[in-house]
Amino acid sequence: MQYLKLLRPKHWAKNAFLFIPLFFAGEIFNVEKIMWLLLGFACFSALASSIYIINDYRDIEADRMHPVKCKRPLASGAVSKNTALVVFFLLVIGGLGGACLLGSKFAFVLSIYFVLNLAYSFGLKNISILDIFIVAIGFVLRVKAGGVLSGIAVSEWLMLMVFLLALFMAIAKRRDDIVLKIASGKDMRVASKGYNMDFLNVSLALVSAVIIVAYLMYTMAPATMERFHTYRLYYTTIFVIAGLMRYLQITYVENDTGSPTKILYKDRFIQLTIFLWILSFYVIIYLMPAILPADKSFFE
Repeated sequence: MQYLKLLRPKHWAKNAFLFIPLFFAGEIFNVEKIMWLLLGFACFSALASSIYIINDYRDIEADRMHPVKCKRPLASGAVSKNTALVVFFLLVIGGLGGACLLGSKFAFVLSIYFVLNLAYSFGLKNISILDIFIVAIGFVLRVKAGGVLSGIAVSEWLMLMVFLLALFMAIAKRRDDIVLKIASGKDMRVASKGYNMDFLNVSLALVSAVIIVAYLMYTMAPATMERFHTYRLYYTTIFVIAGLMRYLQITYVENDTGSPTKILYKDRFIQLTIFLWILSFYVIIYLMPAILPADKSFFE
């Protein structure tokens, strides 16, 4: 169980972003492409786990002072440093080796992800603002990798919204670090010295507003309506706003945004909004065209 915790399999849910291009392209039932994406998911998960291990390896002392991170396998001493390094190298070899078999372009994107996050673990995470941007870029690379594997061109709007959403969650996570700092009097990470509550509160409000505007512009853009043959995508905005408001409620009212993955697994409201957003999008782009064809005059 400790070795499994070392890999942090719960965080593999982030790699589901690989499937986003396939879903938005209306090809979610393409079995062949899904199989390729599942293999890519495994490669991404292996490399993501390797990054978690090397990050925990370098942060053992800092994690021991954290009320939650002190229970991690390396910080608690449940797994030795040498064993963790062996697992790290095995995951890197397996992840990059598998990526090469899936194609040079996918391997290139995955390599960028690995190098960027390795640099993050070895010092870039200590630079405020840059640290959250690197986290957000990691999600964009997942989407890009999904597009490469499935042979689907990813629109600039989609890349932008993924980046903004990831940036939003990263800011909320840093805010949680500041809450812990106020309670304990200790910095949970070096980059926390470059943040305070006012700055993060303003940043959250700014990014959440931009997300909503960008999403509305995406759903109502002529290119988007032409691509999906419908003008009804803006209906889904209600679930985007509801999900963001719930996340802000968790952040400002409950002061509990330490892990976006934890929220995804435990918060029923967030789960419901994501499910309804996916369902509404599915109905609009997969089912509705056959039932209610778009008004041709709308596109003329």
